[in-house]
Amino acid sequence: MREIVLDTETTGFEPSEGDRIVEIGAVELHNHMPTGRTYHQYINPERSMPQGAFEVHGLGDEFLRDKPKFKDIGRAFLDFVGDAKLVIHNAAFDMKFLNAELGWANFPLLPNDQALDTLAIARKRFPGSPASLDALCRRFGVDNSAREKHGALLDSEILAEVYLELIGGRQPGMDLSESGGTTSMASNDVWRPMPRPEPLAPKITEEERAAHQAFVDKMGDAALWKSAT
Repeated sequence: MREIVLDTETTGFEPSEGDRIVEIGAVELHNHMPTGRTYHQYINPERSMPQGAFEVHGLGDEFLRDKPKFKDIGRAFLDFVGDAKLVIHNAAFDMKFLNAELGWANFPLLPNDQALDTLAIARKRFPGSPASLDALCRRFGVDNSAREKHGALLDSEILAEVYLELIGGRQPGMDLSESGGTTSMASNDVWRPMPRPEPLAPKITEEERAAHQAFVDKMGDAALWKSAT
């Protein structure tokens, strides 16, 4: 199963008021394991950067001036995402911006049900507790010391670790499907180990087994090995 852990940085909070995406970062997972493939793109928002947004992510007008516009990178972004599930913290925010940008550039929109919201998962698992990315890093012991400012790729990498903890720890939950493949556990379930479909083959050889039996036989009928078998 392919998933994309994704984050964006923007000029503000509302695309309907002229705010734009300035950075996209994404990390690919396969069966809940990082593959090493990432997507990262800075984007020229074609507008000035408000001071408040600059203080959050540090991406200013001069830095973004020579970066590509969204219409120039939209196809490559969609090709990377494909039909993978999008794992996003506060998914409604990022999906709102992504679909606004895709629509302005005449690209297909992303279905909202393609996104999995880790903020909603965290609030359900830990009701009443802080559920920000930083708070979840503290809860799960995920190192976020490099996060001096928000950055889309770094935040995606951190979120990937947090996501694996949210769904049951760094041993991700995997169920065996009826077809013999693997499917992800439901995001709100508690991870439990599943039995192996086939027992592991014994590593002891017949010669070793016979030598051990001969050794036990020499110990007589009172040997503990005989009472334990």
